[in-house]
Amino acid sequence: MSNQTEPSYSQWSALTAMTRAGFRAIFANPIAIVFSIIFPIIFVLIFSAFGTGRGTVYKIALLPGSDTVNAVYRALQKNPSVQLVEFSDSAQLEKELIKGRLTGALLLASTPSPNTGAGSIRVQFFSTTASGPTIAPFLDLLDYIRLRQQAASQPDTSVSIDRPVIREVRKYRPIDFVLPGQLGFSILFSTLFGIAFTFFGLREQGVLKRFFATPVHRINILIGIGISRISFQLLSVMILLLFGHWVLDFTLQQGWISVLHIVSFTIMMLLLLMGVGLIFSSIAKTDATIPLLINLFALPQLLLSGTFFSVEAFPLWLQRICDMLPLKQFNDAIRKISFEGLGWLDCGKEFGILLIWMLLVYGLLSRLLRWE
Repeated sequence: MSNQTEPSYSQWSALTAMTRAGFRAIFANPIAIVFSIIFPIIFVLIFSAFGTGRGTVYKIALLPGSDTVNAVYRALQKNPSVQLVEFSDSAQLEKELIKGRLTGALLLASTPSPNTGAGSIRVQFFSTTASGPTIAPFLDLLDYIRLRQQAASQPDTSVSIDRPVIREVRKYRPIDFVLPGQLGFSILFSTLFGIAFTFFGLREQGVLKRFFATPVHRINILIGIGISRISFQLLSVMILLLFGHWVLDFTLQQGWISVLHIVSFTIMMLLLLMGVGLIFSSIAKTDATIPLLINLFALPQLLLSGTFFSVEAFPLWLQRICDMLPLKQFNDAIRKISFEGLGWLDCGKEFGILLIWMLLVYGLLSRLLRWE
């Protein structure tokens, strides 16, 4: 009897076949393209149109050493169009000025007169070109307060306003905040729904069981599904980035280097979301349960991760909760990379929190993953 050797089975061929099948499943569903690319572009256009003007409220930082008992300060404090704030951290104040979140900063100095007891008030105003639309109206308001104090309530008080100091900085546009949030919004829901329903469908329809009768390794099934989903989401991210940069002037401080850093962070976030989607597909008893699980995970992050609006207006205790969410770290990292020109090493906090989430998710997945 002659010895017959079994033909070798190429795991690489199996992996590429699974990947191609995943791509076909994605592009066969037009809804995936709508939610991954078209919807985020629509949201970018809508939200980037907001915030181009700041209305009638002027947010003014009061610099340390300012006199808070003189007539100018009291007039500003009573004016409903002025919001006075103080910063204990000069670096945070500088950051707010550069991003145009403040109209400017004021230094109020009073010099009492030994003869009349009234004296003089010196007003110094500092701002950046990022706050351009609100500077002139506020200076007009400041001059009105000066004239009113001298002509009416305080005729013996001299109020002088120094020439404003306006520094030239890189313009921080609404799109620089909106687009990173839309990237997070796009990959969050598309990846969770795509992975969860795909794996759930393969299991419930018996496709996975039929794969087990072949020499295909189980890990290649997951890798094939993952590669197709990650590649599609990276394509949508690139389209959003290029659309934002060329059409809406989205800032990419380091050019293609910034794009590469954004792509690398996106891959990490996609791997994390892929694990979450597999967990949901494993614990769901019916396909109707999957959207509920996804919404329980995704909606709080959508509201608390700076996707559509900054979380800085939240109470401090809520901001600390926000900092624990993976989408918040992803959004922050993309904004730092794109606008500030930072890299991986400068986003250590964001990378560390995402890594902790990945370890927790895949540790849980190793116990919960159901193949049958």
